[in-house]
Amino acid sequence: MNKDWILQKKETRRTYSKSTWVPLRASINDEKGKVSDTGYIEEYFGCGSVAFPPEHREIAENLSWGDIGLGCYIQPYAYEDGYYSTIEQYQRNDKEPIGIHLVFEHPQPVIGGNLWILNPDLVVALRLIKEGANWVRPEENFVVVAREVHDDEGKKHLIEIKREYLLDYLAARGLSLRLSYYRQRVENVVTLEASEYAGLGEHKEKRDGGRYELLMRSLNDVFGGSWAMLRAWRTDVDEEEDAPVMGPETNENTDSETTEGHRSGYNGVRISGEFWRDEWIEHSGTSKRIRGDEDTNLPKFIVETDGSWMASTELNNEDIGRWLWFRSSIVNELLGLRGFSLKWFTAETGGILSTSGYSIHFGINSSDLITVYAYDIARLPAWEQHVWATQNVVPDGKVSNELLASQGKFSQHLPMLLKNFFLKL
Repeated sequence: MNKDWILQKKETRRTYSKSTWVPLRASINDEKGKVSDTGYIEEYFGCGSVAFPPEHREIAENLSWGDIGLGCYIQPYAYEDGYYSTIEQYQRNDKEPIGIHLVFEHPQPVIGGNLWILNPDLVVALRLIKEGANWVRPEENFVVVAREVHDDEGKKHLIEIKREYLLDYLAARGLSLRLSYYRQRVENVVTLEASEYAGLGEHKEKRDGGRYELLMRSLNDVFGGSWAMLRAWRTDVDEEEDAPVMGPETNENTDSETTEGHRSGYNGVRISGEFWRDEWIEHSGTSKRIRGDEDTNLPKFIVETDGSWMASTELNNEDIGRWLWFRSSIVNELLGLRGFSLKWFTAETGGILSTSGYSIHFGINSSDLITVYAYDIARLPAWEQHVWATQNVVPDGKVSNELLASQGKFSQHLPMLLKNFFLKL
């Protein structure tokens, strides 16, 4: 390793408020060698998080690693007076919930281990399904929204979520997420002077919104030193009795012994760089997926033979009376996506069923272009609209005759046909 590695300057400059993925809970330890020997290298990252509403922001500002880090107790609790604290609630004081946990702990005392569970409210709100170690959103081409990472023994040591989807959820609930994380890097060297860390000295500093500390200690001070062991036992128990009974403990029926020693012989120096930081993940006030807020990043489509464009929001009207033209390759592109299917209605018209639940009625015109009623495209989720927009072309060859017949000519006569039908009844 080297000085840059132990000082962590690159890592401390990076914040999760600008990252694609945000850890909700993490405990990742990577080590090589024996901890008390020279040559040992360790890198650890731990992270805890709690979401807070605006009214508790001032209190949350003072919460750090010791409060919301990995030592934070995430369990339901039933008080004797009947008050019940759900596992979702973060309590600063008893019976005073001020925050929300997005990851739950589920101890397994019988079979061993400790499960981490992504908050079911988040899972259902974003309409996610679990596939292996990932939570995916089928409505958006099965994009991975959250994921968990396991160690070699199968234990979870990281749950993280894409910031885009986290912000949508936080906005819907009116919450801000506070992260508290800790990173440590350790290397045992023979001597400081002969190592890559020569010239460094112990120090503490505030850096990049957090605090960093560099420690240097001899391995003998860390692992060596005096030790003592105390053994105590009762002297009034008859092991030959079938049902022995012990009386109250006194000085006369107890005995003990003490053993002391000293351990040494650990040669080398332990170099440790530690960094702590608390960080807020703030939403932008928009929740397109959960609350259905207007999406301001929708594409434009060509609607005229001169190449004129119209915004998707302008086309999102059932009575818009316009069609769009697309390259025929759009069909294969969509069918290449998971969950899409095709069905034919006539020789020249069909429907493409998407994961969002919409069926796009299309027709093939005389120029072998795909024509679709504009409203059918404009009402699709944003990501699907962007796929269609890449294949949008200038109108050529008119609207498919069979499509126009079903959507235009037939619809014009439909009210009269229904009127005549009911008159006959």
